[in-house]
Amino acid sequence: MSTPDEILRGLDPEQRRAATALHGPVCILAGAGTGKTRAITHRIAYGVASGVFDPHRTLALTFTARAAAEMRTRLRDLGVAGVQARTFHSAALRQLQYFWPQAVGGPMPSLIENKVRLLTEVAQRMRMTVDRAGLRDLAGEIEWAKVSLHAPEGYAEAAKEREMPAGWTATTVARLYTGYEEAKTARNMIDFEDVLLILVGILSTEPQIAATIRDQYRVFVVDEYQDVSPLQHRLLDLWLGDRGDLCVVGDASQTIYSFTGATSRFLTDFRERYPAATVVRLVRDYRSSPQIVEAANRLLADRTKAGERDRTMPRWPDPLELVSQRPAGPDLVFAECTDDEAEAGWVADRIAALIDDGVPASEIAVLFRTNGQSQAFETALSSAGIGYQLRGGERFFSRREVRDGILQLRAAARAAQDLTGDDVTDRVRDVLSSLGYSAEPPSASGAARERWESLHALVNLADQLATTRGAEFTLTELVAELVGEADRRIAVTRRPSLSSRFQRAGLQLVVRPVLTIAPFDEKWIRALRAVATTASRATGYAQALAVIDGTMSVTEAVDSTALATRQLASRQIKWFRRDPRLHWIDVALTETGQCTDSERSRLTRQAWELVCAGRGVA
Repeated sequence: MSTPDEILRGLDPEQRRAATALHGPVCILAGAGTGKTRAITHRIAYGVASGVFDPHRTLALTFTARAAAEMRTRLRDLGVAGVQARTFHSAALRQLQYFWPQAVGGPMPSLIENKVRLLTEVAQRMRMTVDRAGLRDLAGEIEWAKVSLHAPEGYAEAAKEREMPAGWTATTVARLYTGYEEAKTARNMIDFEDVLLILVGILSTEPQIAATIRDQYRVFVVDEYQDVSPLQHRLLDLWLGDRGDLCVVGDASQTIYSFTGATSRFLTDFRERYPAATVVRLVRDYRSSPQIVEAANRLLADRTKAGERDRTMPRWPDPLELVSQRPAGPDLVFAECTDDEAEAGWVADRIAALIDDGVPASEIAVLFRTNGQSQAFETALSSAGIGYQLRGGERFFSRREVRDGILQLRAAARAAQDLTGDDVTDRVRDVLSSLGYSAEPPSASGAARERWESLHALVNLADQLATTRGAEFTLTELVAELVGEADRRIAVTRRPSLSSRFQRAGLQLVVRPVLTIAPFDEKWIRALRAVATTASRATGYAQALAVIDGTMSVTEAVDSTALATRQLASRQIKWFRRDPRLHWIDVALTETGQCTDSERSRLTRQAWELVCAGRGVA
């Protein structure tokens, strides 16, 4: 293990102050890019090296398994082993599994991994018609109610000021919520929110179990404290008891889970609850150029002032004013465009100019707010011949609602082959209305709004094609153009890695040179057919042959293969979970989803240690 002085070496003054604040409540206010993870891992390591912290009695809580794995990796690099770094749900589930026989008795209920399936059954039993997007919104609403500590009987009153999922009232949601809870009980099942709720109930009524956990964990560190829900905060209070051995880290300006019931008030009111707390502000930004940091400072300050002037707007706390530590970068350019398509065209032109000036395409990124906006950017980049990689979401033509829309349009085209002119775009709107499209967007946010935005983008794309192709453009030709556009994008686009689907916030369209899909030649086709005779059910073979035979488009083949792969992976995971002999090892990946050589060495070493332990090998 490194010495205390070695652990503190390389920290800036504010990080050092955070790392050496080992006693009593500590609140670290850390802006984006200020090294908060570095500060809290060095704090834990310094506390262990100084003899103040027992690593086996220290619990670090994060919001994602990836963040927990990264924290464990950093602690290992500092020579600290034994510290538990887990998500709230992971820590709670582990404790619940251990204490269930003592507190409740009998086998523990099985865990629901997907609410939508059970909600579908409940809705059908209640004779409610709900599409999958609506069910996802309803599942999210139930999650909000549970983490906000609202039972079904009190939901309607608690949610009367909330924006309901499209087409629903608080009373109807309460009925579905009640039915969902009854269905769970009947099947002896619990969901992830129940894990926290049940553990809260046990710790509140079983003082001996509460005392055991408080003796086990003496020091708590909570990352992203601004995103803690009332339920998580209640559980944390029960873990702590009357002790103040708590360090929280967060930034109220980075609250992103308020729609799930999280609130930043626990962070902003920390000093009121703990008047003697040590408060450290990390303001040195190591991530962004001075130009970006200054723009962010100005934006957040203006937002706070706007909330103070207009009482109808949310009241935002005073933001941290960051100071960039990086060299000056290019000046920010602000552009105003008439619509999404014009904006995407402007962005594509800028990217092409940058690439012509020698900027590597892999260093260029386009950030956008919603899935529905990706269509315009995908179209503009494809038209400019610029390869790109979509991260954090599905490609436009791979989305279920878009695929369903094209299938419906294809059927409509067979019934109205001679339809031309304005009738084409009118028919597109009529057909897509059966899938949830309307001239005006739904007032509610969530999955229903995302579905509408995708369908709206498809309508806009149809309008553009009809305008550019002229009055004789038919519905059949439109469908052919849409399918061709989907295949063309496949040819210039590489599918994202699985790790990119689990990025925490927002979408990222990363532009980089990629290989195109080469045309099939006869030699390749003969080889494929020869293999497929013995592997006809293997994922990918049937789809590839379907493309060759003309019964499936490239887009449909890629989507079908991806779905089959996910289903196979899901089945395998279920098989593995049933086997008590298996040990699960967390893997810490880089930002790009890669596994480093050092991480591979660690995994190999840990696996070998498990083998040795199982065989009694010294």
